[in-house]
Amino acid sequence: MMGCNKCMQMGGATFLILGLAYLAVDLGWWDFWNISWWTALFVVWGIGSWGSSKCPDCMAMRGMGKKR
Repeated sequence: MMGCNKCMQMGGATFLILGLAYLAVDLGWWDFWNISWWTALFVVWGIGSWGSSKCPDCMAMRGMGKKR
């Protein structure tokens, strides 16, 4: 996965929050809407990919446009 620093930080923070939420479920501290981890992973991955596709810095890194 390639992206600018800002998008990589946002993606990492989102995955960390999702991971902590599922850790809390595994430990029995929280009932997390009863959805599977892979469904949540694909939703987060899709949102991150969609967001980075609109980012001018990420597009410039991929050679898909000029950095604004």
